[in-house]
Amino acid sequence: QVQLVESGGGLVQAGGSLRLSCAASGRTFTRDAMGWFRQAPGKEREFVAACSWSGSRTWYADSVKGRFTISRDNAKNTVYLQMNSLKPEDTAVYYCAASPHTSWAPVGLSEYDYWGQGTQVTVSS
Repeated sequence: QVQLVESGGGLVQAGGSLRLSCAASGRTFTRDAMGWFRQAPGKEREFVAACSWSGSRTWYADSVKGRFTISRDNAKNTVYLQMNSLKPEDTAVYYCAASPHTSWAPVGLSEYDYWGQGTQVTVSS
């Protein structure tokens, strides 16, 4: 059974930091691109960050560039999202996803076949 399990969400004040983790199991993800997406209440799910299978290439939404960092540890089948300088507008459910497809830039939701259940991040002002 393929599973992506996110953890590390919570409540933090504006300007604070959180580190999200996503543990993958059930298949080999070491050749997949991995991504983070988020969905705020009443809004569509949006791209946040992604990294290539090796972690050497990364992509970020403009809204988080310079504040968030995606990384992965293939030996642990885990991908991380370090979030610094958090803002109230970062409040959302954050989802981890895996894409086994070849892509020049895996930033679209449709490119991802596997999804976690999400973890809530709330940033207070």
